[in-house]
Amino acid sequence: MIDRSTAVIGAGPAGLAMAAELGRLGVDATVLEQSSALGASWRARYDRLRLNSSRWFSNLPGLRHERGEGPFPSRDQMVRYLEEYARANALDVRVNTRVERIDRDRGGWSLRTSAGDLSSEQVVVSSGYAHTPFIPDWPGRDSFDGQLLHAAAYRNPDAYRDRDVLVVGPGCSGMEIAYDLIEGGAGRVRLAVRTPPNILIRNPIGPLLARGMLKLGPRRADRIMSFVRRREIGDLTEYGLPEPEEGIFSRLMRLGVAPAIVDKEVIEAIKERRIEIVGGVESLDGAGVSLSDGTRIEPEAVIAATGYRTGLEPVVGHLGVLDERGVPQPPTGDEAAPGLRFIGYLPRPAHIGLIAREATYAAKAIAAAR
Repeated sequence: MIDRSTAVIGAGPAGLAMAAELGRLGVDATVLEQSSALGASWRARYDRLRLNSSRWFSNLPGLRHERGEGPFPSRDQMVRYLEEYARANALDVRVNTRVERIDRDRGGWSLRTSAGDLSSEQVVVSSGYAHTPFIPDWPGRDSFDGQLLHAAAYRNPDAYRDRDVLVVGPGCSGMEIAYDLIEGGAGRVRLAVRTPPNILIRNPIGPLLARGMLKLGPRRADRIMSFVRRREIGDLTEYGLPEPEEGIFSRLMRLGVAPAIVDKEVIEAIKERRIEIVGGVESLDGAGVSLSDGTRIEPEAVIAATGYRTGLEPVVGHLGVLDERGVPQPPTGDEAAPGLRFIGYLPRPAHIGLIAREATYAAKAIAAAR
């Protein structure tokens, strides 16, 4: 017999918002979380992490961030917010329950989990597009004698004092970790860049401006943001970060790649050459790293801020609902198959605020179908 409740996979912002909105509509929901606590991905991030979007644009349905948090909540403030959200909405969160596979089953879905098999009429997958850390398969990667880790395993600069560190990837995490290292006493910090990023300065009203830009269309929005970059950041070509030919919104729409959103202090550290920009990583060997500009360096540690994958292939890859990058289609709350939805997989400005709207939309659709 198929359980008429809804199974929600993942106890991050998307899963918690989904369950809360279903509850408000009288639909029972069970949240299945593979880790030992909700908000696990937030708990595991580096110490100085803050939201890129201000708290006014990062509320889940029914609960605002506390006023005293400042404009950009920290990692720990975000964890406390998620814990309070689950308590306030009396959510049924089952931790240590890893969903391993989802299959169609007699008008509903069967879920194979680490805690036993479950069945449900409706399933919402919300485990996040930044789920599984990804390190490129660089030639010689396994032979590198230094320390190699993904940014997901980085916490703070204490272990890197006086050391030579290469950070790979100029996104938000890569640039912020590079700055954290140099401020924390690392001996030398280089940032490997293969594709120059679009860069924005963190701004409390940034999400509001971005929403307005999206309405203009990518080409017009790109031109405006190029002007903003020149005024706020200046020309970084001589430091190794020329402005990309493809603008912020064109790249976002084509590849789902968000700009690097950083504080002005990071840009100043690059201009002061405290953070050195170098070419992309081509290969590793026992003692060093070969770069795309033909140079070879010998860092003591390599931190790969090279992104994440959804990790959904083992769970739903056989259902034909993923694109070539492993991103579910559609990614924003519409049915991918009867009774199967995905939310939180579309990277956009003020992502948590977008997740809240997706959850409200999907919950209403599920309730209406009962």
